[in-house]
Amino acid sequence: MNTRSRKQKATETAVVEDKPAPAPAPATTSNGVSQKKADDKSTTPERHENIFLFWPNLVGYVRVVLAVASLYYMPLHPRTCSFLYSISCLLDALDGYLARLFHQSTTFGGVLDMVTDRCTTACLLVFLSSAWPRWSILFQGLISLDLASHYMHMYATLSMGGSSQSHKKVDSSRSWVLHKYYTSRTVLFVFCALNELFFIGLYLLSFSSPILSPSLLQPVPNTQPLSPQPGNPAHQAPSTLFASPWSAGALEMARANKLDSTIPWIITAVSAPVMAAKQFINVVQLIKASNWLAEGDLAKRRADRAAGTLA
Repeated sequence: MNTRSRKQKATETAVVEDKPAPAPAPATTSNGVSQKKADDKSTTPERHENIFLFWPNLVGYVRVVLAVASLYYMPLHPRTCSFLYSISCLLDALDGYLARLFHQSTTFGGVLDMVTDRCTTACLLVFLSSAWPRWSILFQGLISLDLASHYMHMYATLSMGGSSQSHKKVDSSRSWVLHKYYTSRTVLFVFCALNELFFIGLYLLSFSSPILSPSLLQPVPNTQPLSPQPGNPAHQAPSTLFASPWSAGALEMARANKLDSTIPWIITAVSAPVMAAKQFINVVQLIKASNWLAEGDLAKRRADRAAGTLA
């Protein structure tokens, strides 16, 4: 090899040695994602969401406050109570709209909504039971049916359909009635609104109708009352007749003759058929939920027998 060839070879070797070593290929995870990207994702702070401050849940809290305020005014102030109670019920439609608008549908929100509905209706029916003790067993039955059917339906949905399953997602093969009731927002709103409107109408009639509350009868004009009958406007102040101003008699007298009964009668008559249909749906819901839970029990028993843990 001549001198020139040796020099060329030495020069080429030096150039090769001076070249930077190629960067090692990034390590990959089992799913093909580079380890660097995976490390970047792991170091990225996770977005924290406060479920309790979602918009539909905030509306739910406002509903609870309005419902409690309506209960405060319920014994003696029918107009204020009815207004607050109605606003609380109407906001039931708003929280669902906000949940869809902001993609904030949550299990907590659904349960809060249902619990608020059940509690407010039950409290109003308790008042009606005190206003008309003769019909208290009917109102008690309505409270029991409402609570039992919705609890059974919610429990069956969560235990059989999974924790992520909404109680409003009812397959038509399981119940066409419940499927139509829960999937159509119009049907659901009309039934819930008129059902509550019926009980509001009865509540207003307890202040205004002598037919339902004979103690509200007015005395014959130009005559003096012969007995201290509660509801007679010619009586003395309730504090002089009753030892406790919160006794049943004092409350009945205080709320006597405050309203005209025409509008409450119209409200009650118009909403009565829908209220009756709503109670039928509650019965169907109770039966279907019971059957669904029984199906789960049978499936579990068959699995236990197959596993040898059940004789």
